[in-house]
Amino acid sequence: MIRIDLISAVPDLLKSPLEHSIVGRAREKELAEIVIHDLRDHTEDKHRKIDDYPYGGGAGMVLTAQPIFSCVEKLQQEREYDEILFTAPDGEKFKQKHANQLSMKGNIIILCGHYKGVDQRVRDELITGEFSIGDVVLSGGELPALVITDALVRLLPGVLGDAESALTDSFQNDLLEGPVYTRPANFRGLKVPDVLMSGDHKKIEEWRSMKSEERTKQRRPDLYENFKKKN
Repeated sequence: MIRIDLISAVPDLLKSPLEHSIVGRAREKELAEIVIHDLRDHTEDKHRKIDDYPYGGGAGMVLTAQPIFSCVEKLQQEREYDEILFTAPDGEKFKQKHANQLSMKGNIIILCGHYKGVDQRVRDELITGEFSIGDVVLSGGELPALVITDALVRLLPGVLGDAESALTDSFQNDLLEGPVYTRPANFRGLKVPDVLMSGDHKKIEEWRSMKSEERTKQRRPDLYENFKKKN
């Protein structure tokens, strides 16, 4: 079982998404333990303040070091952690390979960025990996933290009903997943490709591979180039 500790300045943003769908079922099955920590519970400020103005001036507020260090150190006293991650717009772009790697870990902390950022000393001394989910600035790191959590939890053995489905998802082999169809075979004159109803599994796999490559080449030429280099 994996344990993920999420540290946030606004923990209520995290609660509902973690209680439903695949992640919620993983928690119910005790395949994943996910614990949310309110950063304000660890501040030494009597007003529960966790941010301050940046040295040197400038717009925005910065999460202070003390409550973050206190929270992380308390958790580290209870167990060893494989990774302490930070969600930030200047982090490495989060990819499927990272989800695959993280899903093999035992204990992970994810610190959600907020406001203008966090005191650099946190990043220098505590953080082992930093991730961004894209070239866009969000109100905080809670949504990226949820994305990371969902991406790795769904890979855990026993989480998905169909064990193969995670392995055939987009990005697993540098290709996007091709088109998929379901019943009815004819909907308003729009028909499912004959090959998918042929029962010929070899031809079906060949068709799916072809369509996957076509879609990747069209929509993500960068991924397609990586795929061609490896094959």
